[in-house]
Amino acid sequence: MKLLLHLDALVKTLTDKGYDGSFHTEGCCPGKLKDSISGFLQTWENGNDAPRLANYLHLSTYLEWNGEDRPKVECNMRVRYENGKFDLGDTEMYIKRTDRYGQLMKESKQTNLTASSLPTIKEAIAQVSEKPNEEIAPRKRGFRM
Repeated sequence: MKLLLHLDALVKTLTDKGYDGSFHTEGCCPGKLKDSISGFLQTWENGNDAPRLANYLHLSTYLEWNGEDRPKVECNMRVRYENGKFDLGDTEMYIKRTDRYGQLMKESKQTNLTASSLPTIKEAIAQVSEKPNEEIAPRKRGFRM
């Protein structure tokens, strides 16, 4: 059984998981999640723009941003949208970590997500982060009596 969500329910589901930053919907309409999606849907109704893929909306955001000269984590989601409702069961999520020059460091892809299996923002960042290497304490060398 498919769980179809209205815009408010989708926004609540994503913000509960920690996705509360600024988004771009289909590469335009920047803003908070609800403002971005509703802005694009209004533009689409007016006939000025259309989704790249039929029945899907592309959402993108930064999960971790520490300035232009630091590595960053970006999240791109493809959410199914039909008849005014969103279907999280057919969602794809691409999480990628890039260095300051835009070179890919690590990437993760998740498909067939549900509202409960959608990772939190910390889990998503952990999927593409390198685990810190354990530093071994240097052995003290010297003369002992």
